[in-house]
Parts: sequence; structure tokens; C-alpha cells
Amino acid sequence: MSSSETPAPTKFILPDLVTDCTYPLRLNPSCYKVARAAERWLLRGAHLSEARATKFMGLKAGELTAACYPDTDAFHLRVCSDFMNWLFNMDDWLDEFDVADTWGMRECCISAFRDPINFQTDKLGGKMSKSFFRRFIKTGGPGCTERFIHTMDLFFIAVVQQADDRANGVVPDLESYITVRRDTSGCKPCFALIEYAAKIDLPDEVMSHPCIQAMEEATNDLVTWSNDIFSYNVEQSRHDTHNMIVVIMRERGLDLQGAVDFVGRYCKGSIERFERERAALPSWGEDIDRDVAIYIDGLQNWIVGSLHWSFDSERYFAKEGLKVKEHRIVKLLPKRPL
Repeated sequence: MSSSETPAPTKFILPDLVTDCTYPLRLNPSCYKVARAAERWLLRGAHLSEARATKFMGLKAGELTAACYPDTDAFHLRVCSDFMNWLFNMDDWLDEFDVADTWGMRECCISAFRDPINFQTDKLGGKMSKSFFRRFIKTGGPGCTERFIHTMDLFFIAVVQQADDRANGVVPDLESYITVRRDTSGCKPCFALIEYAAKIDLPDEVMSHPCIQAMEEATNDLVTWSNDIFSYNVEQSRHDTHNMIVVIMRERGLDLQGAVDFVGRYCKGSIERFERERAALPSWGEDIDRDVAIYIDGLQNWIVGSLHWSFDSERYFAKEGLKVKEHRIVKLLPKRPL
């Protein structure tokens, strides 16, 4: 190695995102009972290999769900938990799908959401979609239901774009990446579940208001960009480039730590945006304002719940999450052979 070459990094330091987020962390009292039941549901429906099943059990998606919907009853929490397990598993499946297979899964799952009782399919993803959505439509309001289906469609369309980029070795520019990542994150249907879990159905005029949309976007950005920081190590080891850190390093010419710090500042800024928009919220009258407050509280729960869960789950830091949460040092994994 010549003196002008910089040695490859062996670690990086996480931004202190947990300290930046001062919202209270709460857990649904039905957390563990529902979480374990939802895990059994996923394992029965997805037919995972033993290795994948073991990995799935370290996900702890039920704990994430319980932190994001802390006030709902056990029935609604179970539907949310089943969806969360389904979404993470679907995300892993789609990582291995090409464009055509992803379109096929989209058509199957959206059809299952549109008619979960009568639609017939042999696809495991579609069967599980029918299972949890049959329960969803028992209490989900029409606006909330339509928002869920529409945003799930956006998710699949964005994942097709991701699959196309992956197949062609494309690393998008930052603006393009942020746009598609807001949909590949899967956050938007999770926000529809805030209404479902609270048994509210906000009017379209409220949900389309710029303040509400900006708060949703800020929440999505915090969850998504922090996830890119937390998942970077695992993703770089398998040569995955659909990550904001990779995009920043390429576009801004930053080293790894510089890019991590850059994304960390974006994350902090998203919480500041959230609070600015909260302060600017208009009034729609007492009844609607009460439901809006519940919805905004749900977005806040997603911000704080996702941050803390990222260290409790084994998805990003294996069994070292609590240590990483304390000292914030991430040791880089070796890259897998291509």
C-alpha cells in the first residue's frame, strides 16, 4: 500500500440518535403474548427453512409493533403484528426476486387486499395477506383501508425499481434514492395501521393536508434513514447498494464515517421538521382534532419505537445490539465472496 492510500475502515461510530429523540417509549401490555402468537403464524404460513426460521426469531417484530401501537387492544395488535412479520419476511423474499417475480407478487398481494375472502391464490405471500387482511377489514374504516392498500401498492412498485437498479448495478442520486426509499421502507402502510389500531378513520381532507403529509414524511425519513445507518454493516457485507450511506459516499465524495455523520444530521433534522409541522397544525374542530392528536401520537411512537427496537432486534447487530447502543461502535463485517 502506498503512503497516499487510506486503509479501508474496520469500524464506524453511530450518531447518537437515541439521545436526539426525547419522546417517551411505551410498550403495549399485550406485547409478548401477541408477539409470540404472531411469530407462530408467520412460521406456519411462510414455510421458512430452519436457518431462516432461526434468523426470523431474532427479528422481534412483535416488540416493534407493541412499541409503535402501545394503546391498542390485543385483537388489533395481533393484526398489526402479523402484518409486520409478513412485511419483514416479504422484504427478505423480494430481495431475491427479479422484476417479473416482484410484479407477480404485487398483483397477488394487492388482489388479496382488495378481496381477502374470495380471491384465490397458491402463493404463500398471498395466502398470508388474505389471513391478516380478513381480520383487518372487520374494523378498518373505508379511508384507512384504502390508504393501506394504496401505500402497499406504492411499496411494491418501488421495490420493482429497486430490483431493476440491483440487476443493472445502478446507484441512484440522493434525490432519486430518497423518493424511492420513502416507499420501499414500508412505513406508509404502517401509518395507515395507526388509524386501524386506534379505530379511527380520518377524513381525506385531513390526511391530504400539507402539515399531516409533512409529518408523515418526517417520520418516514427518520425511520428509514436511521435504518440505513443500522443496516449498513449487514448490507455492505453482501454488496447491497440500496442504502443512503452508499449514495452519500458516492455523490458527496465522503468516507464512511463522514457519510454516517451526514445521514445522522439528516435524521436529527427530520425530528426538528416533525416538531415544526406539529406546531403549525390547523384545527378541524374538536372531534377531528382529537383523532388527529391520536394519529400524530402514533407517528411519534413510530419514531421512538423504531429507534430503540433496532438495538433490541438481532437483525442489524446480531446479539450485540445493547452493547452497540451503549458505545455506538460498529465493527465492519467481512464482505461475502461475489
